[in-house]
Amino acid sequence: MRQLKYFVEVAMSLSFSEASRKLYITQGTISQQIRQLEDEMGTQLFDRTSQKIVLTEAGLEMLPLALKVIEDADICREKITNLRNAAVGTLNIGATRSFCRLINSAMFSFLREVPGVKLTVSYKTASEQLYMLRRNEIDMAVAFRPDVQYEDIVTYPLFRTHLCAVMRNDHPLSDRTQVTLSELEDYGIAIPGRGSSQGCHFGRFAGIDTGRLKVRAEINDPHLLVDLAQAANLVAIITPVSSWNRPGMVAIPLEDGRFTMTGCVHFLKDRYRKKSGELFLSMLMEEAAIYRFERNLQKQ
Repeated sequence: MRQLKYFVEVAMSLSFSEASRKLYITQGTISQQIRQLEDEMGTQLFDRTSQKIVLTEAGLEMLPLALKVIEDADICREKITNLRNAAVGTLNIGATRSFCRLINSAMFSFLREVPGVKLTVSYKTASEQLYMLRRNEIDMAVAFRPDVQYEDIVTYPLFRTHLCAVMRNDHPLSDRTQVTLSELEDYGIAIPGRGSSQGCHFGRFAGIDTGRLKVRAEINDPHLLVDLAQAANLVAIITPVSSWNRPGMVAIPLEDGRFTMTGCVHFLKDRYRKKSGELFLSMLMEEAAIYRFERNLQKQ
């Protein structure tokens, strides 16, 4: 690139001395670089005489090509700089539906503050997200921490939560601070589907206790579970993040430490991480802090 720039400057001015003045380098340096370029190209680019220099046929052919290469290099540099500064590009995010409202809140801030970056969000199960992450189909995954620790995944916790009994605020149990599974046996229950993180977590730790529950619905979409609990006056077993800012609904913790879960952002370890991904992570953490603060207010 340096040699091409020297060649273009000399070709435009047809003067080694004028080119050296504009480039702030010695005339000898330019002459040496031009000769190296001619050696690499295997042809003479300038016809030098004592009075003047002119472009050869090869030099005339090469000038517009060199100008195009330099222009493309400048565009490339500008685009890479913009990518580095999160001014342009695409950020691909995978998330479970449990984080829908948290993602939406962060997305509104991101789209407002980073207008040049296109944002795509795919709602998948946690296992599907990890598969997509390893195939470079998404840049980050937002899901609950898996039971197994993967060596190729780096995880950033957003908040700790637990499965709750989410119900209407006029439900007979709505004034409790905690409930047990046995206390829920007299009421209709809606539980997360087995394919979801929350469903797997609940099924693994509840075990045989679920046999006495009146399970009326099993759905993979946590927000639909809350809708159902609100419309049909059922108790939805779900994390409170799914009922965040839902009027008329309360989330009462299950009285068992086994039902604790951690919401996280997952990246592939030792892989290039986009600046836009770092920005979205910080916005997610801000939204998670707001969520934790509001949950603490509700408990007081």
